[in-house]
Amino acid sequence: MSARTTGQVRVVGTGLLGTSIGLGLSSLAVDVVLDDVSPATLALAVDYGAGRPTKPADAPALVVVAVPPDVTADVVAAELARYPEALVTDVASVKAGPLAALEAAGAATDRYLGGHPMAGRERGGPIAGRADLFLGRPWVITPHAGSRPEHAAVLEALALDLGAVPVRLAADRHDDAVAVVSHAPQLVSSLLAARLVDAPDHATDLAGQGLRDTTRIAASDPTLWVEILSANAARILPILTDLRDDLDAVLDALADPSARGARRALADVLAAGNDGVARIPGKHGVDLRTTTMVVLVDDRPGQIARLLTEIGELGVNLEDMRLEHSPGAPIGIVEIAVAPEVAGGLEADLRGRGWRIA
Repeated sequence: MSARTTGQVRVVGTGLLGTSIGLGLSSLAVDVVLDDVSPATLALAVDYGAGRPTKPADAPALVVVAVPPDVTADVVAAELARYPEALVTDVASVKAGPLAALEAAGAATDRYLGGHPMAGRERGGPIAGRADLFLGRPWVITPHAGSRPEHAAVLEALALDLGAVPVRLAADRHDDAVAVVSHAPQLVSSLLAARLVDAPDHATDLAGQGLRDTTRIAASDPTLWVEILSANAARILPILTDLRDDLDAVLDALADPSARGARRALADVLAAGNDGVARIPGKHGVDLRTTTMVVLVDDRPGQIARLLTEIGELGVNLEDMRLEHSPGAPIGIVEIAVAPEVAGGLEADLRGRGWRIA
């Protein structure tokens, strides 16, 4: 496949996002040049195939700044000055602050257009980079009063080359959105996981997929997240304040579950959670209600592959899938989600082929 992105692309910062961008573009034969304040980090990204080191004669058409949020504006300004013909973008998770700082500094914001790929991993650094990191993920582009329409098209081409879905949002709306779908959840996950520090071994030994799901992002880099949360604090604070109020109501109900209205209060919280989960887009970017079934799979090589192959042979499209396996257990659990109208037939067909449905 040929790349939509034309010209040389310079990536500044070779952490997870920068390296992943370099890997994805390099796989499409785009000339990617890399830079990083850390020579060791840069060398590692080059060894992984994310691009080549910068040379004095390089003339990028596009510069992607992938550095921590607290230095994003400074690095963007430096790149705008260094390459006066280039479009400069960034991938910081907060957009309004860097834009305001650039405008206040008198930078050439007509050549700056912010972006934010909604993708990541708990691990960081070039060793965690993946060419497919952005596959199917939204890539937010934040036009502003001084930006040019043709520059948005360049960033859309970049996102599409990396398998992402371009989305345009104003910087303020972006920051409001990530506060509720990314930043607050990070804190909630971390607070929950922190309860495990002093938990006895017999409790953590019982941990199942529910706990793993709700604490997965708690393994993220604290240094990076302190910067992200500080940069968007004003928008995160009211969300957590409302959450605190809801938690107070739960505490009151649990203090006396037999009191009048206590069970109703708990039920309302749980039902609101159901409604919230239903609003999370499915894989096609739309609200999608699915039916879930659990298939028990023998712990032998090739069983999951056989299950997926047979589902495909039956003409059923998977909307989602999760795996769970406890160490030493003779079976694994495959939780599959399909459209409600095909669930009944799929269950019958799988049973007919010898699969065990929980």
